[in-house]
Amino acid sequence: MRVSFASATDKGLRRSTNEDNLAVRDDLGLFVVADGMGGHAAGEVASQAAIEGIVAFAEATVSVSPDQTWPIPFNPNQSVNANRLDAGFRMADRRIAAEAAASAELRGMATTAVAALITDSVVTLAHVGDSRVYRLHQGQLEQLTRDHSWVEEQIRAGTLTESAARAHPWRNIVTRALSGSEELEVDIRELSLEPGDRLLLCSDGVFAVLTDDQIGEVLQQHADLDAVCHALIKGANDGGGPDNVTAVVLEVHAG
Repeated sequence: MRVSFASATDKGLRRSTNEDNLAVRDDLGLFVVADGMGGHAAGEVASQAAIEGIVAFAEATVSVSPDQTWPIPFNPNQSVNANRLDAGFRMADRRIAAEAAASAELRGMATTAVAALITDSVVTLAHVGDSRVYRLHQGQLEQLTRDHSWVEEQIRAGTLTESAARAHPWRNIVTRALSGSEELEVDIRELSLEPGDRLLLCSDGVFAVLTDDQIGEVLQQHADLDAVCHALIKGANDGGGPDNVTAVVLEVHAG
């Protein structure tokens, strides 16, 4: 199995800076999107620190076994790749804590992050916050991650509908982020991929404007992955999206 990919990012209509960051490392099978939060340039610093931490740990553990020394206890109930991403997110969180401690202007910064690590036909997903992964499988779009956000909690509790959540004034409040906390929880999921599957990793600048139906239509509409990414960003901007917009699209091929 092989994977082709494309990526694009845009600062959005009302932002002077882009607090989103991404990494595409085909050599590692690693793809990451992070959406920073914080005043001044702090959000950009947080998302970049997260990307660098996750990528650095993946690089350091290309050939690793459970009996080697890990920076956190190895979880025998998870795969090696799941442990790699879990530890990578925690190392990224420590990097954010160190940078915030070194500069008063960076205190309180945080970032969401979502990562996909692909080996053979299995993708391992890790995420914190409300950046998402979608899969287009046999023409059907599925959201593979569940947001760590206030509105998502209300939807699960049955006190808010999905349509109401899209317009709620608190829709941007996340309940979990990489912020230098020692109590970080990372959601991990693994699933098998099939030829023809497409994965979308994106910041909330995409889905805050585009509905799932619109996202699914764009993913199916274009054969060229660069065209998919730019169509998603254009759609978000044309819809009045004020936020940073980042998309990484992967396609699975046989052989």
